[in-house]
Amino acid sequence: MSLKAVLFNFNGVIIKDGSIHIQLIDEILIQENLQPQRVKEREDFLGIGSRAYLQNLLKNRGRVVTEAYMAQLLTRKAQAYVLELEKLEKLPLYSGIEDVIFQIRSRHLKMALVSDALSLEIEMVLTSAKLAEYFPVIVSGDDISSDKPNPEGYLLAVERMNQIYPELNLEPDECLVIENTPAGIQAAKRAQMQVVGVANTYPFQMLHRQANWTIDYLIDLDLQRVQEVFLEKDVQSVVPEC
Repeated sequence: MSLKAVLFNFNGVIIKDGSIHIQLIDEILIQENLQPQRVKEREDFLGIGSRAYLQNLLKNRGRVVTEAYMAQLLTRKAQAYVLELEKLEKLPLYSGIEDVIFQIRSRHLKMALVSDALSLEIEMVLTSAKLAEYFPVIVSGDDISSDKPNPEGYLLAVERMNQIYPELNLEPDECLVIENTPAGIQAAKRAQMQVVGVANTYPFQMLHRQANWTIDYLIDLDLQRVQEVFLEKDVQSVVPEC
């Protein structure tokens, strides 16, 4: 088994935008005549997608909305997100993202992005950061019916990569995922993928118990060693039993 592709999460791996999302969700709640988030809610719902996060907040306030109305709320939030980022002189990208992309490209590996965020948010950031060309496959919240830890997004990414690169014959276990949350790690594992957990959102020790590899910062990723482990697993799988 060789490593053929690296799949990135978006929020919390490429861009540090947690405070912006908190602000925008509070604005939506207030516009809906509801109480803003409580500290305990932020702690309990940390690291889950905007759809599930907002559904939980609404449920806590006795509000049930249709899927169509939820889509409207998320679109409104995505539009406000773009406006907020446009105000910034510099995007809050995580340090080391360019180095990781260089490592991946120098080893001729494919890349994709899998996120619960809407495509409007993702495309704005990637275009502004001049990273769009590196992600020919993007699976966003617009493309999936369930947020992580459901593996749907990661499996769809493999399907799309095989459409673009039919000669790749990509299988899920030939993918490495870079994630920052337990839900994201679980989604990748359920898709039969190996995972690097980067401690941008949760403590190192929490991710260490779940991911195949754990790093404090993106710059710490040793892709050469990861590739060696993939190859070692391949060799072990063909060694006959004694």
